[in-house]
Parts: sequence; C-alpha cells; structure tokens
Amino acid sequence: MQQKAFSFSGTIGDHEFTFETGKLAGQAGGAVTLRVGDSVLFASATMSNNVIEGTDFFPLSVEYEEKMYAGGRIPGGFFRREGRPGDDAVLVARLADRPLRPLFDKNMRNEVQIIMFPISSDGKNPLDVMAINAASAALIISDIPWAGPVGAVRVGRIDGKFIIDPTFEQTEVSDLDLRLAGTKDAILMVECGSNEVKEDDMVAAISFGHASIQSIIAVQEKMASEVGKSKREVPLKVVDTALIAQVYEKVSTKINDALDQPHTKAELDTAINAIEEELLDGNTDEKNEENDKLLTEVKDAFHDAYQKVVRTRILTKGIRPDGRDPKQIRPIWCEVDTSPRAHGSGLFTRGETQVMTLATLGTPKEAQEIDDLSPTESKRYIHHYNFPPFSTGEVQRPRRSRREIGHGALAERALIPVLPDKSVFPYTMRLVSEVFSSNGSTSMASVCGSTLALMDTGVPIKAPVAGIAMGLIKENDQYTVLTDIQGLEDHLGDMDFKVAGTSEGITALQMDIKIKGITPEIMSEALTQAREARLFILGKITEVIAQPRPELKEYVPRITTVKIPVDKIGALIGPGGKNIRSLQETTKTQIDIAEDGTVFIAAVDKQDEMNARLQIEKLIETPTIGHIYTGKVTKVVDFGAFVEILPGTEGLVHISQLSLEHVKSVQDVVVEGDELSVMITEIDARSGKIRLSHVAVLEGWSAEEAREHDNHKSDKNNSHSSNRGRRNG
Repeated sequence: MQQKAFSFSGTIGDHEFTFETGKLAGQAGGAVTLRVGDSVLFASATMSNNVIEGTDFFPLSVEYEEKMYAGGRIPGGFFRREGRPGDDAVLVARLADRPLRPLFDKNMRNEVQIIMFPISSDGKNPLDVMAINAASAALIISDIPWAGPVGAVRVGRIDGKFIIDPTFEQTEVSDLDLRLAGTKDAILMVECGSNEVKEDDMVAAISFGHASIQSIIAVQEKMASEVGKSKREVPLKVVDTALIAQVYEKVSTKINDALDQPHTKAELDTAINAIEEELLDGNTDEKNEENDKLLTEVKDAFHDAYQKVVRTRILTKGIRPDGRDPKQIRPIWCEVDTSPRAHGSGLFTRGETQVMTLATLGTPKEAQEIDDLSPTESKRYIHHYNFPPFSTGEVQRPRRSRREIGHGALAERALIPVLPDKSVFPYTMRLVSEVFSSNGSTSMASVCGSTLALMDTGVPIKAPVAGIAMGLIKENDQYTVLTDIQGLEDHLGDMDFKVAGTSEGITALQMDIKIKGITPEIMSEALTQAREARLFILGKITEVIAQPRPELKEYVPRITTVKIPVDKIGALIGPGGKNIRSLQETTKTQIDIAEDGTVFIAAVDKQDEMNARLQIEKLIETPTIGHIYTGKVTKVVDFGAFVEILPGTEGLVHISQLSLEHVKSVQDVVVEGDELSVMITEIDARSGKIRLSHVAVLEGWSAEEAREHDNHKSDKNNSHSSNRGRRNG
C-alpha cells in the first residue's frame, strides 16, 4: 500500500519551499525531502538502539553525497559511478554538521547518523543551505532527542540590497555570499565570502538572515507537532557533580600555579599532565573494573576542573592561559622568498603557529575542472592545506581529513576577492599551505602565508589579506571575547570565529558555536576586535613586502597571448594534436587555445616565447600571391621541386622557375632537404594548387612579372617545338 505523504510549505524571500515526509525511508528515524524550485534534497536522521561503550564523546556523523543523476548527468571516470565525496560534498557535510551538533546533549552515547543527497538539481538553487534545513527537519520529526529546529539561509547583496537565497546567477553579481544557521533565538553558524564588506554591513546582513530563518523554523515546528515522533529516552553519561567539586578542590590551586608560570604549549601540557598523574595515582589501589571506571570518571572530572580554572581566570581576571590579555596578539614574524625555485613563497609565524605557503603559476589549461551539480565548470585559483601530525608533536598516519579540506576552502575564499581579473592575468594559481607548527588558527595563518606568497610571486593582487581567529568565554550573561585564540582556548572555549580581510573590509568569515547560540551584539564586538587585530597583522606583513613584486619571479613562465581566427584553430592544433605537440616540444613552451581563438603561450625564456609566436603565425598564415617564403624541399621530380612554404602547405617550383639558365636536371639545382626561397606566383582557384618561383626571388620580380616570364618561356618552347615539327615533316 502506498505510504501517505505529508507536505508543509512556506515562503522565504522570493522562494517557496516544501518539506515532505511519510513517502520515503519509512524505517529511518526521520526522513524528509525539501523542494525549492526544481531542486529536491533528501535527508534522513537515524539513531542506534545501543550505547557505544567506552566512548568519551557523542558519536554523530553527518554525510552528504552528490548524485549526478539529480542533474541528468553520468559521472566521469572509469566506473561511471559516484566515488568518494569530492571537496564540495565534504564542505556541505561540514556546513550541516556545525549548527546541528551544539543542540545535542553532549552526554549522549547512542550513535546518530544523518545522511543527505539530492534527488533533483535544477542548476539554479544551491543545495548547501537546503541540506541544513532538510537535516534539521529530519531530526525534529524523528525520535532522536535534539534541541532544534534550526533554519538556514544564504544572504546576498546586489546593488546595496540584501536578498535571501540568491540563485547561482544572482550570487555571481553579489558582493556577499553569506550562509547562516541558527535557532529561533540565536545564531549558531556563519560561513561567508565577500568583497571587502564593512563590519557594520556584515552585522546587518547577519541580523537580516537571522530574521529570515524564522519562517523555516515555524514550518518545522508545525511538522513536529503534527507528524513528529515521540522523542526516545536514551541513557546519558552520568555526571558526578560531587566528584567534580572534589577534584576541583584538589587541583585548582596547582593548575593556577602552572598557568602563572611562563611556558610554551609543550611545557604547559607537561605541567598539567603531571598534576593529572598525581591525582590519578591517589586513586589506583589495585586494577579492576570498578577502579578503571573510577579512573575514567576522575579523568573527566579533572578535565572539567581544568576547563573551569581557565575560563574563570579569563572571565574574572582577564588572564589567558599564556598570560596574554583578551586583545593581545602573539608575537609575529614572517618572510618571503623562502624557496629559491618555487614561483613564490611566504612563511608566517604567530606564536607557536607556523605556516609556509608556496605558490605555483600555470596556464589556463591547468585550471581545476569541477565535476559537480553546480554550474561552475572550473576554477583558476586553488588553495590546498596540509596538516601533518608533527605540527602538533604527534605521531599519526598522515591523511587528508575533512578539517583540512575545510581550512583550505576558507583560506581560498579569503583571497579570491583581491585576485587580478583573468583578462589581465590569465594564470592558473595553485597555493599550498604547509603547517609546520600548530597552536591555534592555522587556517588564518594560511591566509597570511598566501598573501605573502602571492606578492612574492609578483601576482598583482588588489590588496594584502590577513586573518585572525577570535574566541569567546561565556557564562550566563558574563562573557569575554578573545583575540588570536590558541589551541587550548579553542578547545575549552565557546566559539571559534575566523575573520579575514583587507584594510578596507571582510573577505571571508567563519563561525562555529559550541553553545546554543550568540547574539548579534557579541558578534558585533567580535568583528570590531577582529578588525583591530587584522590591521595590526597587515602592518607586520607589509613590513616584509609592501606590495606585489613589479615583475614575476625568475622561474615563473611568462604568458603572452596571440589572437587567431577561430577557423584557424584546427590548423594550429593539427591532426590528433600533431602540430601543437611539435610546436611545444621544439620551442620549450606550453600553449593553450581558448574557444574564441585566444592562444596563451607560456615560456620561462623570452626567446622561446618569440619562437613559438613566430611558428604560430606560420601555422595559421594563409598563402598569398606575391609573398616570399623560405621553405624546405620535400620532393624532387623530373619537372620541378615541391617546397613546404608553411607547415602542412606545399607548392611546386617548375623546373623553368629554378634558374634563368637552362636546367637539364632539377637535381642540378636542388635536392630533397634543401632550403629554397620562393615566391607564390599563382594559386589555382579550383584546386588550391600553388605555383612557386625561385627566379622571381633572384631577380626581384613581382608575381605578375614571374608569370609573364613563365608564359614567355612557354611560348618560346612551344615555338621551338612547332619549328622542329615542320622541319621533321
């Protein structure tokens, strides 16, 4: 029997949205589809029946996979099926995870899994924000305990006016691409790229977005009341408040003393570990199951005590774990030209965080091809971020995690607004940030390293960009905003708020909240504080390199352009790419051809570029009567010689046009492989056959004079033949 479907609709901005449930995935804890336009996205939320024993965290997984059938496409690759999620899919999963996670009870130990994928994609409406809303709806109607719902929107700005959920086409002309998620009362997550937007305008956009999500939240609340399941009671990790208080009494003074001493991250870790070991030693009389459980509880209580001490010191005394005040930035130093052969390099160090970014410039053909459901086909600016285990003093198997993909995307987004336009700087740019040491905000250090590397390369960026990570400690109505958070403050704090931009405004912003939201007032204060820090860091960067180098560095290939007729593209490429491959090999260049006939020549050596340009001109040149060419003799026959005057184009020099003197044998004048200067004297209109003259070059004749000479010689020969015939008769 067909399942009964329930639909719930609403309007946001200029769009109608519809949630539907009941038709699909009846065995999931909660399942919905969300439709906007002709884009339809499915989301399910399911919880395991059993607690995962021995787990000291809430096991939530959020998965998003693009299905190419949604856009009427067959996946590329050998297998013609979806493989592991690409970077964009990973970023969507991270985007959905961040506002959902804070609303779960952190003491839950039942595994929760959220799975999302598109069923239909119209190529107009982005799917990322839809994924957050669909996941929230699946959770709110499920049997899973959760403190939602949340709503999410994208905010754009066109001609100074904010718009909600712009299409792909509208986003292209918007100076703001802000994605926001929150509850009815507070903001949980912000992700933004923008063209140097002012702080006040950013706060206004966030407030506008938060007001707009109320309609989405209202529809989800209606869904929950009408078709939602009863929330399941699940066992929670028991928090022994008495034990926490007891442990706090024992260790708080020692932790405070350790924090009062000057230290590095490693030295503080050693001191805190010693205090913990001393505490645990007093609770290990013998090894058994009961004592093992007690030790785990004591460890957890110690962590709570450590967190409480750190947070109390910040809130009451304004003293951070490393002794800084809330607005103080760690010491900064940086340099450029670190790598002698990379196209550009920048090293940025802030406290114990150190990142080196290296730049490579390539041709337009080396742009990254995008194979997803968005209308974007390629990108010319690529940023990769690597976070090896040695950067935190650990030993692990190196792997590329979701975190690395997210950090790379954030740093990439921060620099895009200041890049030169493709029409004046046609290069593909790849930047790789290598994290050498990490103690807080390596993603923002990657932004600074990228600025240094681009300017060191000689890329004419509009302005330098710097980034800073902000934090928050909040207890009830008391809070402190922290500038330049380190790892411990990120771990024990309530917010990780990253802001990148120029001296004029914000280019990228990312906020993660661990509590149930923050107010626009706190966000405004954080943005103001971040601007002060950003300007300070920009000053440090420009002390080392004030502006992009006036010339590209030595090993960067120089790209010049040549415009050829579109109908000559085939001639330049040649059969199976023969001509262009040969051209690149002989001139030591790399050549790309655009559909409009623009040819990009990339060469490190200027002479190689000039040689390539000359060869291209020859390849596309149209043979013209009267023009002189120096070509190679390709074939010798009794009546003349064939000469290749242009690549792939031959003409015949008749034996009579090899010399003014009588020529008995063609080989008396030329042999195969010789170079011969010739003039085009005639091109047959029907066959296209070309007649050439060497005599015309020797005598300085015009094509017409050469033809007259040829005709005169032919008439003379014919006369001799007639006379011989009469005598013989």
